[in-house]
Amino acid sequence: MSDSPPSLTTINSLSTDLVDLILSLLPVPSLLRASSVCKLWRSIIVSSSNRPRPSPDSPASAPCWFFLYGIHNTSSRNNQSFAFDPLSGAWFRLPIHTHRDDPSFSFTASSGFLFTTTPTFSFTRVFRDSWRATSPLHFSRINPLLAVFGGGDGDGPGPGLRFVVVGGDGFIGNLVDIEDRLAVEIYDPRSDRWDLCPPLPADFRPGNSSQSLSSALFRGRFYVFGIYSCFLSCFDLRHRIWSDVQTLRPPGVLFSFLIACRERLVLAGMCVGPSGPSFNLWQIDETSMEFREIAIMPSNLLNGLVDSEEEDKFASLKCVGSGDMIYVFNEEYHKKYPACVCEIGSDYGRCSWRRLPDLPSPVNKFHKVISFCSAVSIHTVLQGEADEAA
Repeated sequence: MSDSPPSLTTINSLSTDLVDLILSLLPVPSLLRASSVCKLWRSIIVSSSNRPRPSPDSPASAPCWFFLYGIHNTSSRNNQSFAFDPLSGAWFRLPIHTHRDDPSFSFTASSGFLFTTTPTFSFTRVFRDSWRATSPLHFSRINPLLAVFGGGDGDGPGPGLRFVVVGGDGFIGNLVDIEDRLAVEIYDPRSDRWDLCPPLPADFRPGNSSQSLSSALFRGRFYVFGIYSCFLSCFDLRHRIWSDVQTLRPPGVLFSFLIACRERLVLAGMCVGPSGPSFNLWQIDETSMEFREIAIMPSNLLNGLVDSEEEDKFASLKCVGSGDMIYVFNEEYHKKYPACVCEIGSDYGRCSWRRLPDLPSPVNKFHKVISFCSAVSIHTVLQGEADEAA
């Protein structure tokens, strides 16, 4: 008589392909638990995760998680990291990445990578803790826009993978220079080389940093958009030239964020209209730059993100997105960073909003909050576990 539980014996009698199909329907946290059930299941999950995956700048098939990193300026022991999985509908507390407890370090994130830009440029995967320092930037900077593009398997600096660094504030000798436009720089991890490219158009000065700009990587172009100015230009990553500056401002917009979502560019912004404040989404035609409204956040969700009657109560709302998910959250501590998400249907005719659960307690008060979206597969998590074990 077999010692295996009946349920395990039954599923083991299925073909490997069928078990693979069943497991593919599970969210990543469930797959992690399943991978520890038995050697067969782990083998199937690891084998499936090693199949070819999309490059970082292509539409992702894996679910797009929302990451929130809280940074404390004086002590890294107070830093916290969280990730929200839309399939399981749950937050997960991530391990704290170890790095020098130095307030001069400037952190940012993009496409599943964490970066420091000053005083040295280094990077690591979000599910790893293996920082790799690069050769020095030509222009040291803080708060730049960053994007990951090109090839690679999604888990390390593979063939063709590049980082592009745009704008930011100059940082020389612990002093910030907000006047310098700073050249665009593109990094090749294989050669450890930085290439200089033309800087942001002069229309974006002052305010070259990610505090006043949003960006979207879309079809080989890196779009830069003024959150408040509504100026828009794109950088052709192949020919390394900037387009002419345009203005993209739907009626009533106070501030907005540009997002690459599925096969379209999406603008997400805070508006004031005849019926009061609202948070709207517009689909953008990349050729004509015309826009059409596709969704409005329900008023009860919008009011749930703020808790005051002040005129600028919505000013602390931020927005990130990827794939078919757009996340809106409040970066202020007084409500402990509440957030909601809009899932956009494939035809843009169906958009569903929902409130995210509260962050798992305890939640610290941070000086800076870094947020981004990234597709997460079981492969990235399992590889991270392997790195930790090693």
